[in-house]
Amino acid sequence: MIPREILKKIRQIEIRTNRLVSETLAGQYHSVFKGQGMNFDEVREYQPGDEVRSIDWNVTARMNHPFVKKFVEERELTLMLVVDVSGSGLFGSRAQSKRELAAEIASVLAFSAIRNNDKVGLLLFSDEVEKFIPPRKGRRHVLRVIREVLFFEPSRRGTDLNEALEFLLRVTPHRAIAVVISDFIGSPAVATGSSRRKLRPQMMLLESLAQASFTMLRQTNRRHDVVAVQIADPFELELPALGRLVLNDAETGEVVEVNTSDQRKRAAFAERQARAQADLARLFRSAGIDAIQLRTDQPYGAELGRFFETRERRRLRG
Repeated sequence: MIPREILKKIRQIEIRTNRLVSETLAGQYHSVFKGQGMNFDEVREYQPGDEVRSIDWNVTARMNHPFVKKFVEERELTLMLVVDVSGSGLFGSRAQSKRELAAEIASVLAFSAIRNNDKVGLLLFSDEVEKFIPPRKGRRHVLRVIREVLFFEPSRRGTDLNEALEFLLRVTPHRAIAVVISDFIGSPAVATGSSRRKLRPQMMLLESLAQASFTMLRQTNRRHDVVAVQIADPFELELPALGRLVLNDAETGEVVEVNTSDQRKRAAFAERQARAQADLARLFRSAGIDAIQLRTDQPYGAELGRFFETRERRRLRG
């Protein structure tokens, strides 16, 4: 039996995100992702106007007459939601935690998918694969996906994107839309000595991510259409002036004290995080992956819509 408060929370997210899906995003989802998969239909004789690149040279040679391969648009796609449930996702300096925003984004995408008759699957990961739900259709299935993203309790607190991507490639042999939803913050192995006692800079994660996951990201994107959604809290981008704060790292358990009254320290932190964000964006571009950052303190509907529009324009340009 699912507790009443959990059902209420899931229903609230369904109502809030379904409105956005109905008004805007379902149609954008269709135009952005449909038509990317093509299935072989038949071989037929060449007709004037057929593209030369569609000629089946093997059949043409056997029949001594030009034949072409005919493909039809793939009508049914699979959306795989690859969601980070590590300890850092529980953080929220505003009313909403990163995990809650991740659940809303997953809900928007999942409802958009089932409105277009696509299947939705879920992969939850920390520094290991925590849970896998095979792709299915239907509202009840999507509500289960939302519940798991919101309330699943992982067995571990760290982050390992490599583990998730390797598992995804094993269980999803056919092309899918793979949306990775994460804050892309973790506890990199390169952090040693005194550097671990400082406020953990995201730059260290990016160095680790580039070393450990860049190849796997690029490899995954060759088979699937990978999209990265970075969930960010404003506190992680710029420190507010709140005096001395004691911060607990949800992934390592470390505790640090930070004097946020020091303007120079705040400026240095903001500059470092800006560089880290730029590095992360370059990493995704190098891997051929479209990426978007969504913040817990800002409405995400318009930003997500603009992201879809940008993808669509680029797809139409070829």
